[in-house]
Amino acid sequence: MSPLPRPEHLLNRELGFIAFNRRIMELAADTRVPLLERLRYLCIVSSNLDEFFEIRIAGLLEQLKYHGPAGPDGLPLQQVYAAVASEIHTLVADQYRLLNDDLLPALDREGIRFLRRNTWTPAQQAWAHAHFRREILPVLTPIGLDPSHPFPRVLNKSLNFAIELEGRDAFGRNSVNAVLQAPRALPRVIQMPADVAGCPHGFVFLSSLLHAHVGELFLGMQVTGCYQFRVTRNSDLMVEEDEVKNLRQALQSELSHRQFGDEVRLEVADSCSEDMARFLLKTFDLDDKALYRVHGPVNLVRLMQVPDWVDRPDLKFARFTQGLPAELRPPADLYAAIRKRDVVLHHPFQSFSPVVDFIRIAAEDPQVLAIRQTVYRAGTDSELIEALILAAQRGKEVTVVVELMARFDEEANINWAARLEDAGAHVVYGVVGYKTHAKMSMVVRRERQGLRRYVHIGTGNYHSRTTKFYTDFGLFTCDAAITADVNEIFLQITGLGQHAPLQRMLQSPFTLHPQLVAAIEREAGHARAGHGGRIVAKMNALVEPTIIQALYAASSAGVKIELIVRGVCALRPGLPGLSENIRVRSVLGRFLEHPRLFYFRNNRAHDILLSSADWMSRNFFRRIEACVPVLDAAAKRRVMREGLRPYLRDNTNAWLMDSNGHYRRRKPGRGAPYTAQDALLAELAEPEDGA
Repeated sequence: MSPLPRPEHLLNRELGFIAFNRRIMELAADTRVPLLERLRYLCIVSSNLDEFFEIRIAGLLEQLKYHGPAGPDGLPLQQVYAAVASEIHTLVADQYRLLNDDLLPALDREGIRFLRRNTWTPAQQAWAHAHFRREILPVLTPIGLDPSHPFPRVLNKSLNFAIELEGRDAFGRNSVNAVLQAPRALPRVIQMPADVAGCPHGFVFLSSLLHAHVGELFLGMQVTGCYQFRVTRNSDLMVEEDEVKNLRQALQSELSHRQFGDEVRLEVADSCSEDMARFLLKTFDLDDKALYRVHGPVNLVRLMQVPDWVDRPDLKFARFTQGLPAELRPPADLYAAIRKRDVVLHHPFQSFSPVVDFIRIAAEDPQVLAIRQTVYRAGTDSELIEALILAAQRGKEVTVVVELMARFDEEANINWAARLEDAGAHVVYGVVGYKTHAKMSMVVRRERQGLRRYVHIGTGNYHSRTTKFYTDFGLFTCDAAITADVNEIFLQITGLGQHAPLQRMLQSPFTLHPQLVAAIEREAGHARAGHGGRIVAKMNALVEPTIIQALYAASSAGVKIELIVRGVCALRPGLPGLSENIRVRSVLGRFLEHPRLFYFRNNRAHDILLSSADWMSRNFFRRIEACVPVLDAAAKRRVMREGLRPYLRDNTNAWLMDSNGHYRRRKPGRGAPYTAQDALLAELAEPEDGA
C-alpha cells in the first residue's frame, strides 16, 4: 500500500472548488457561447455556491468550533476559512460585475430586459402597482421588531427585507426596524406584458415590486431604508443511522429542521446601511467574513428559468434529438440485442429511453420473474420508477434499494419508497453507515436454457431529466460473471453475512480502492520493466491521498498519466521528480461532465472500467459503489473513442492545471477549434429540423 503524500504535495479541496467555479465563470463571459446560455452558467455558479455554503463551509465552521485537525494539505482550518472567504468575496464581486456590465446590457439589446423600478414608465408603474395590490399584498405579513415581536425565524435561502422606519404607528409604538419575508408561493421573477414592457421579453423582480410599494405596508410611517437579505444555513442532516429504529421516519423528522440550521452566510444588497448590516450580523451571530454585499438580486439562481421562458433559439444551444446505438434502433428487440453482445449507451448524446424500456418491458414480460434496482437520485417524476411500480403491481418480485440520504433528494426518495411499498415492492434503505451510490439494475428472466440475468450498470443516476444534460455511460450485459457479481452486491445490501469475492467487478467499500491502487502500481511495474505504462482516468473529483501517492509513484516510474477531472483535484501535476509525467485537465461545456472512466494500458491488455465512484475517500470507504470492466472489444473501443480521446483532444473547452492549482484555458492556436461535446453531438445525436 502506498504511503500518504506529504501535505505540501496536496492542494486544498475548498480552494479547488472555487477554481472550478472560476472556470464556469469563464464560460459565462465567453462571447462564443449563446447569450442565454451565458446567463445560465452565471446562475450555476450561484447554485454551486449555495450548496458549498450549506455543506462544506458549514462543516468547516463546525470543525473550527470544536478545534478540528488540519486537512490532508496541512493548512490550519482558520487559514483555510480566511482564504476561502476572501476568494469567494472576489468571485461574487466578479460575478455581479459580469451580470451588470456585460450580460444585462447584451440581453437588453436583444429585447430581453429586467426592468428596474427607477426606470419604469408611467404605464409600467401603473401595471406594477396593480399587480402588487392584486397578487402580492394579500399574502404579505410585515413584522415590526419590538419586545413582543422578536426577530422571526428566517428560512434557509429565502428572500427577506430588512426595513428601517421613522414615526409612530396606530398604537403609539416607534419601532425603528421591521422584517418582511417574501412568501415562498410568490415567483421571484415576473413577466410583464410585452405591450407594457415595451419589449418582447420584459421581466420584473419581486424584490423591485416590494421595494416600490413597501410604504403601503406601514401607513403613516416613513420608510427610510428597505434592503434585501438572504441567509444560508447548515443543511447537512444529522441522523445517527445506527441509533434509530426507522430511518425513514427519523429522516422525515429531520428534514423539517433543515430550513433552520445554523447560519453560515448573510447576503445583503450593496445599498444596505451599515447599521442594518451590523444589526443582521449580530442577529445571526455571524462575523464580517460571512457578509456578502451584492450589486443586484441577492439570489441569482432565480434567473435560471429565464432562458426557458424566452423563445429565442438563436440565443441558446442548438436543439438535438438523442440518438440510439444501431443495435437498439426500432424494431430491435432490446433483450435479444443484449444477448447478442454488450451494449453501451452514452448520454446525453444517446437516449436514456432504453434504460426505461429495460424495466418497462420487464414489467410486462410474463417470463420475467424478478427485478432489482438501486435508486440514488430519480427526481420527482420518474418513468423508470413508475415502471417498477407497475412491475410490482403485476406480481413481479421487485426489490428496490432506495438511498434515503441522497443529499437534497431525501424527500423525493421518501415519497418513492412509500409508493413502491404500497405497490408491493420490497424496499430497503441500504446499509447503515454507507450510502448506496452504485447504479445497478437487474432483471431475472426464465428462458429456454434456464434463468438468465440481464443487468444495466451506469456511471450516473437513474434520473431521466438529468440524462439530458449530464454526460454518462451505461452498460447493458448478460455476461454470466458480471451478472453474478451484481446479484452478489444486491444480496450484500439487502441481507446479512460476509461479502463473497466478486468475479469481475470491483466494489466499495471492499475491493475498489485496493484494486485501483494495485492497477496503478502494476502500470509502474510495466514502465520499470520497459513495457511502457499509461493511465487515463476521467472523474468529477480526485482528492483521496493514497490514490494520489500511488499516481505520484507511477509517474516517477515513467508512467504517462492523463487525468480529466471536472471539479476538484488535490493532486499537483508537474512537480519535478514527483509528478512530471502527470497532466491534469478539466473539460466543461454545454453538458455537465459526469462519467467515471478509468483506462490502464496493462501491457497492451487495455483495461477499461466504468464506475459510479469518484476518487474520493467517501466513495471508497463510506459508500457502496460499483465498478465494472468493459469486456466486449467493440464496447471497449467505443468507450475509449467517445469517453476519453475527444477530451484529450479538446482545445476549446479544456483547462490545463499547473502545479499550484491554477488553470489555463486551452486555445486552438493555428489548428482548428475542437470541442469534445460538439464532436460527440455530431457523431451520436440527431439534429432537430433546421438546426
